[in-house]
Amino acid sequence: MSDEKIIELSLEQTGDYEFRVRFDGSLIPDLVVDESSPLGGDAGPDPSRLLAAAVANCLSASLLFALRKFKNAPSKLSAKARATLTRNEHGRWRVPRIAVELQLGDAAAALENLDRVLAQFEDFCIVTESVRQGVAVEVSVRDASGTVLHQS
Repeated sequence: MSDEKIIELSLEQTGDYEFRVRFDGSLIPDLVVDESSPLGGDAGPDPSRLLAAAVANCLSASLLFALRKFKNAPSKLSAKARATLTRNEHGRWRVPRIAVELQLGDAAAALENLDRVLAQFEDFCIVTESVRQGVAVEVSVRDASGTVLHQS
């Protein structure tokens, strides 16, 4: 068995800065992406928004996986992501930080082995652990009452 997996996609320009993303070899529908105005036309998410969405989605799925691994049946999760854009020393926009807040639909007391879940779920997240090599990612988890259970 190979320790490598290949994901392929293709982009086709459909407008000024607008592209159609095709996820080759899958049944996933095409996605329209675009730069934010004033450069683009806001016809779809820009790359910075896609990056923040990828991190938040991966963390959400990883938390759900870890909860289920310990035989929990959690209520629906939600997440908010905030990507900070700043100019570097050359005046170019960069994303130095992404903050993700995960919201559980359950009280902490209703979940089994929550301490173990919270200690390991981030390690399951392919995207976050890859992005962290160049972008600071802050993660917090709150329970249904809003109590902060985890911060990294």
